[in-house]
Amino acid sequence: MERAKPGAGPDLAVGLFVVALGLLCLWQAVAIPVTPLYAQVGPKFMPYVIGALVTSVGIGLSVTALRGGWSHTLEEVEHLPPTNWRAIGLLGAGLVANLVLIGTLGFVFAATAQFVLVAAAFGSRHPLRDFGIGVAVAFGAFLAFDKLLGVNIGAGILEGIL
Repeated sequence: MERAKPGAGPDLAVGLFVVALGLLCLWQAVAIPVTPLYAQVGPKFMPYVIGALVTSVGIGLSVTALRGGWSHTLEEVEHLPPTNWRAIGLLGAGLVANLVLIGTLGFVFAATAQFVLVAAAFGSRHPLRDFGIGVAVAFGAFLAFDKLLGVNIGAGILEGIL
């Protein structure tokens, strides 16, 4: 194995942290209880896939760090664009809106609010169109989970209607 190049410490720390996250995911996947009702693909399948992928990315980042790292290339860029704090704020507001609204109003309203805020963060200037698209996508996802899969993801105030 190669020795780490000088200044690659932070890059290696990030890589090892991502490896640790992947291993944590795999460890928690082992703890998921499985009933005999699952014939082939059970509730552990996707956590295993995600854990394996995250661990692989972490290993790749660690190897890259040992070969010299990647963060030094960021310092070589002369003209970085300024941070778009408005977009970051709108993305955060979308996450908070989903957390706050999903318990009371339900999945459709929470996901729609998040969709509108995220679309605005990405530069959309058409909130009514985004609202319509958000309602359609969220309602379709809700129906797919609730009616097709039988998974209750929270109807909220639409409980009696749907």
